[in-house]
Amino acid sequence: MSDDISEKGASLHWPHADPDGSDGSGTSNKDHRIMDEDSIPAKDLVALGQSIQQIHSPAPPTLSPAREVVFVAVICLAQFLTQAGLGSVLAILDVISASLGVTNRGVQAWLIAGYSLTVGTFILVSGRLGDLYGHKLVLLVGYAWFGAWSIVAGLAVYSGSILFVFARVLSGIGPSLMLPNALAILGVIYPPSPRKDFVFSVFGAVAPGGCVVGSAFAGVFALAWWPWFFWAMGIALLVTAVLGYFVIPKEPLVMSQRPLSVLDFVEAVDALGSVIGVTALVLVNFAWNQAGVVGWSEPYIYVLLIVGVLLVPVFFWVEFRVARSPLLPFDVLNRKVGAVLVCIACGWGSFGIWIFYVFQFFEHIRGASPLLATAWLSPTAITGALASLTTAYLLGRAQPATIMVIAMSAFAAGSIIIATAPADQTYWGQSFVMSLVITFGMDMSFPAASLIISNTVPREKQGVGMSLVNTVVNYSISIALGIAGTVEMQVTKGDSGPGAVLRGYRSAWYFGVGLAGLGLCFSVVDLVMTKIKARSRPREGGVDSGFS
Repeated sequence: MSDDISEKGASLHWPHADPDGSDGSGTSNKDHRIMDEDSIPAKDLVALGQSIQQIHSPAPPTLSPAREVVFVAVICLAQFLTQAGLGSVLAILDVISASLGVTNRGVQAWLIAGYSLTVGTFILVSGRLGDLYGHKLVLLVGYAWFGAWSIVAGLAVYSGSILFVFARVLSGIGPSLMLPNALAILGVIYPPSPRKDFVFSVFGAVAPGGCVVGSAFAGVFALAWWPWFFWAMGIALLVTAVLGYFVIPKEPLVMSQRPLSVLDFVEAVDALGSVIGVTALVLVNFAWNQAGVVGWSEPYIYVLLIVGVLLVPVFFWVEFRVARSPLLPFDVLNRKVGAVLVCIACGWGSFGIWIFYVFQFFEHIRGASPLLATAWLSPTAITGALASLTTAYLLGRAQPATIMVIAMSAFAAGSIIIATAPADQTYWGQSFVMSLVITFGMDMSFPAASLIISNTVPREKQGVGMSLVNTVVNYSISIALGIAGTVEMQVTKGDSGPGAVLRGYRSAWYFGVGLAGLGLCFSVVDLVMTKIKARSRPREGGVDSGFS
């Protein structure tokens, strides 16, 4: 294993590459990227980014088989514990609300939204910090930060809902540090290979398992005292940070990029772009989520939304014209990457709506306890493993657009199945089928997108690339849920009867179906364009440049 990594890592460069980007054949590497980006399978998309790799990048560190297993487990815990932090509160939301004296639905919504708000926004800049100071360091800080504020969230039982929301908001910064840097470490350690495909698929596969396990443990602890879950979660995160210190190898840093002064740091992290970008994301997110609580009659909702939207073009202007080290890797963005990110945004937005309202449906409409609701979703952990194996297989043989078509279809099908399920239907009807289908959306789209970006950006920008993917995933979940709340509110119009509540849930799911359908349209169009371009190219050397 270690020899395999070292040998492959040492070969990550263009042979006979000239400083001007030529490969010696008279055609620049950039030209090769444009010619081939639509005709190669996902595992070969590294060719798109080889022209911007550093020719003399240091070889990745070697790992023994035993250490590799523990290393991958610690890295995957970043995804697992992030989803556990989300699923736990979804499962015992009513228990926490009753304990903290929360009766207002708006305040109750922020018990969840505060966490997803910071997870989805601060990811934008955390990858750059990892590129500058080491992905391992930032990952371990994320584990420790998440653990500390999880403990504070449990202590909120002695204070009230304000401290709980505050602790959850700050807790979300932990996953925002963990997720992109965990993936960046995998991108540095593993060169493009079937092994890398498999490891990235495993990272995505643990997401549904994390949500289910977090929900189950929260339900068990809630039978005694719900704060114990957050204290146990905090301890687990702190232990993971200590374990990670010993098992995660320290990746080589590009010392020439390390900031030497405050001014260098400001330029390196793109401080102006970071502040404007994060502010825009927070304002838009807050406006949509709060509007689903208080309605659109409040003037401040419009003010926050308008200011947030106006800051978006300002952010892009700063990135294009002002920033010396832009947060967004514009040099590797192309139609293929753009199509993948749009699909990710639509699909995971649909997932965010699905996961929130499925817990509400099981507990409020069907009367399930938190533990029973979690048990009903437990098949997602099993099918998630199957989906990850399927993804690892397809990544070496199929186009990214093909994988996205399957993933978007799964997202749409899962929401359609539950949205049309009768309230009194047995679980083994549509609800069980839904739990089998929906994970193929999660565990096919995320690993595929992560691998495409990882294989496209150079090693010294792995953190930025992974921040881009995780920002799209987590922010889409949060903002889509806020919009769905407005849809639900407009349908129910304040009616709290069971029939009206069910109509509100279904309207939110149908909005999620629309998002997944939009992602499906983008993926189908991208797939068709890919096939057309592949078939229109002349055969070179007797081999069709397209894919079969």
